[in-house]
Amino acid sequence: MDLSGLPFTLEIMLPSDILTVSSIEGQVFATPWSAEAYLQELLYHVDAYYYVLRFTDRNVLDERYPQRPWAGTHDPALIGYGGLWLILEQGHVSTLAVRPSWRGRGLGELLFASLVEKAMDVGCEELTLEVRITNQRAQNLYAKYGLQVTGRRPRYYPDNQEDAWIMSSPPLHGYAYREAFGELVGQLRSRLLSERQTIPELTACQRGRAQSPDQRT
Repeated sequence: MDLSGLPFTLEIMLPSDILTVSSIEGQVFATPWSAEAYLQELLYHVDAYYYVLRFTDRNVLDERYPQRPWAGTHDPALIGYGGLWLILEQGHVSTLAVRPSWRGRGLGELLFASLVEKAMDVGCEELTLEVRITNQRAQNLYAKYGLQVTGRRPRYYPDNQEDAWIMSSPPLHGYAYREAFGELVGQLRSRLLSERQTIPELTACQRGRAQSPDQRT
């Protein structure tokens, strides 16, 4: 996805990012992955891609977070991440998260669209994921990009035994889907360019653990 003109970069997740990713995991997910799980994914899962989204306005970052170093401990510039597994000719979204304080800006959509784009680039026929049946907000995003409910996994989530919907995309290589995807990405880019992109002020809730965590897809 074209991020030129925006204060964000999408980068391959590195082992040095894991401590920050784990911190976000604990804020966002009811059953967070461990740091060791992420390390195993990065080192040994050869058919997986993990990315981090970073805020790149260094002047703003230096003003808000003057203490250094950040990397390897807690990097406030790292504001989201996502993962894609390749299973034969299918892409599967393994995780997707944005810091609670950065939500509502289209950045989760940016990460998701980037995973769809990667699945296209590596020749996946379709994209799948699981999502909690109560997570309507996430379902709406996936449906916006053409995914539909194709199955159900009973008691999929261990924290509360909630079921998961399986959602799948149309054929990613089809001309109609690629055209529709291009239009959605263009609309998202226009939105991001039109909105002021700076570090959000934290509420009292966001300074601690999120009270209503998102659900992993």
